[in-house]
Amino acid sequence: MKFFTSLLAAAAMTVAGFAAPAVAQDKGMVGISMPTKTSTRWISDGETMEKLFKDAGYTPDLQFADDDIPNQLAQIENMVTKGAKVLVIGAIDGTTLSDILQKAADAGVKVIAYDRLIRDSGNVDYYATFDNFQVGVLQATSLVEGLKLDSATEPKNIELFGGSPDDNNAFFFYDGAMSVLQPLIDSGKLVVKSGQMGMDQVGTLRWDGAVAQARMENLLSSAYTDAKVDGVLSPYDGLSIGIISALKGVGYGSGDMPMPIVTGQDAELPSVKSILAGEQHSTVFKDTRELAKVTVNMVNAIMDGKEPEVNDTKTYENGVKVVPSYLLKPVSVDKSNAKDVLVGSGYYTEDQLNN
Repeated sequence: MKFFTSLLAAAAMTVAGFAAPAVAQDKGMVGISMPTKTSTRWISDGETMEKLFKDAGYTPDLQFADDDIPNQLAQIENMVTKGAKVLVIGAIDGTTLSDILQKAADAGVKVIAYDRLIRDSGNVDYYATFDNFQVGVLQATSLVEGLKLDSATEPKNIELFGGSPDDNNAFFFYDGAMSVLQPLIDSGKLVVKSGQMGMDQVGTLRWDGAVAQARMENLLSSAYTDAKVDGVLSPYDGLSIGIISALKGVGYGSGDMPMPIVTGQDAELPSVKSILAGEQHSTVFKDTRELAKVTVNMVNAIMDGKEPEVNDTKTYENGVKVVPSYLLKPVSVDKSNAKDVLVGSGYYTEDQLNN
């Protein structure tokens, strides 16, 4: 009997020994709502976070909303219903989430806005992003340097493109860029020949490259029949590709029509290849692997009952509150440093850039 009892105890200890780690590893569900799969960066963001959360012992629920606002709302509501402890949301439209975030708050769910600020809600706990104003500064600085404005003897013609008006970041990008460009426009060194300025005129809904291409074609046919465009401020690589396609369509990049200086953002592979080929001038690299790590660290702190690390408590006022934020530094990339920055950091391999 003693032997039998000892055997049962040993078996129980064995079961407990195997069960305990599984329980310890189950830290709860984290809902990850990404806006779209049309941009490779959002796919990369989502998949990187999914892996990091799994490695940290969480159960990630990764969903892509395909740029459909009702779809994103339904996905987030489902995450709350399934018992997510924290939501990480890259919003399609940062002004549409107030009702669902109230439901999340009522259920005790914490919310981290991921790279796009969620507006008009007091139920946004933290914001993980890059220094978005600085992104615009880097883009405009690269444009000015590419135009060699310091040594130019005549004004340079430029056109301005903005991001999606429903994305709070688009205004930071534009304002950052204009902090550099506006004084040069005022002095006459730069000329916006179309006269189109301000996000109400230059914004590109949903960051749609086809929309940017069509607008660039219209600008070329209306404002540049007897002049040439020297540079284009583009806030995102997906727009830059469309803009460059429009420019090439009327002969830029061949013969006696050099390709205008075109900026970008996100270091998407087609644009990096375009930079190395001498078409797109530059992009802004935002290492989203680091942003994902910051987000996971925030969740860890929240789940441990601690305050996540932030480095900005003043900038991001969402209409209801200032959202405590962690800002990472963006890096300007052009042909001179693309391989050092992107291959050197392991973001891309040499083969990816060359094939």
